[in-house]
Amino acid sequence: MGIFSRAARVSADQETVGALMQRGVENVIPKELALKKFGSGEALRIYWGIDPTGAKIHLGHAVPLRKLRSFTDAGHHVIFLVGSFTAMIGDPTGRDAARSPLTKSDVEENFQTYKKQAEKILDFSKVEVRYNHEWLEPLDFSKIVELASKFTVQQMLQRDMFQKRIQDGKPISLHEFLYPLMVGYDSVVLDVDCELGGSDQEFNMLAGRHLQQAFGKRDKFVMTTKLIEGLDGRKMSKSYNNCVYLDDAPEDMYGKLMSLKDELVRTYFEIATDVVPSEVDKIVAGHPKEAKMRLAREIVTMYHSKEAAEAAEKSFTTTFSGGGVPTDVPEVTVMVETTYLEALASLGESNSELRRLAEAGAISVVGGEVIKSLTTLAKPGTLRIGKHRFLKIIVKV
Repeated sequence: MGIFSRAARVSADQETVGALMQRGVENVIPKELALKKFGSGEALRIYWGIDPTGAKIHLGHAVPLRKLRSFTDAGHHVIFLVGSFTAMIGDPTGRDAARSPLTKSDVEENFQTYKKQAEKILDFSKVEVRYNHEWLEPLDFSKIVELASKFTVQQMLQRDMFQKRIQDGKPISLHEFLYPLMVGYDSVVLDVDCELGGSDQEFNMLAGRHLQQAFGKRDKFVMTTKLIEGLDGRKMSKSYNNCVYLDDAPEDMYGKLMSLKDELVRTYFEIATDVVPSEVDKIVAGHPKEAKMRLAREIVTMYHSKEAAEAAEKSFTTTFSGGGVPTDVPEVTVMVETTYLEALASLGESNSELRRLAEAGAISVVGGEVIKSLTTLAKPGTLRIGKHRFLKIIVKV
């Protein structure tokens, strides 16, 4: 069994358990059960499930990943569950409309890039990776009916987003009621002591606790992690374009974090860094800009390197404090008939995102005009894209 042995013993000292139950944690349900299980000194079975509906990981996704790493470091048996079946159905959590289903190939492609980024945080040699299509695909209709019999319609309608849709006259698809049953059945199959997830997943995780009890499995507790707010104070989401992605270039990552609202700095230190609480208190008590610079250095160092963080800080200071342009601006060489849209494609953004930026007046020539139409022919010069990115265009005659 190796690292997955149920008989393994782990530390049950108050400091270790306190850190696992408190840092970055929103809620533990029921707390008494968690304390009892942690106090037993046995390695607990703990899992976190993700539906790879997107290919990029942001700092919000990193919160539960970091907590999983803390559990592996403490010697617990961690299961990383890939929602290879549920991702094709779509999680209704937090949405005012049904999520568009994905194909199996979409899910597989997303997870390949997702795992590569997640490895910046989690050592996958220390976790058990499972895929829920293994047990959800074979379910026949009689088993689905059995699962459905464990819940009432009233229980499902307690979910805030369903209440909101009813009030707004928006439809609720029947398959969205089945989603909590499917993720709940994951808990039954894995038979875990704890499920970890964002606070927006509390309903789904408690559904799993309910099903484990109904099927005579072990009693599990639920641990919800705090949801990180994005750069603009709203929930971090690619839909809002307010994310710090783990694969952002060091300069982009640093610059984004420097644009963070002051009131979010303490939360970011708590759930996105390893800086001890006593030191965080001292940092946030100082000048807000210096606190953000320390935060940006910590996070860039975690996902890149100390050297990259120092270079990013120097670039930021030169560019945004001194009013200059970084010395390492990426370049693209184009032909005379190339449009700005075609030239900017080298940034890796979608055409729709580039058009959105242009319409918002966020693309301009350094020291010159704002580029409103991306269909015009590109001119030689350096463009500023948003607050933190630059691109030098060289036109080949």
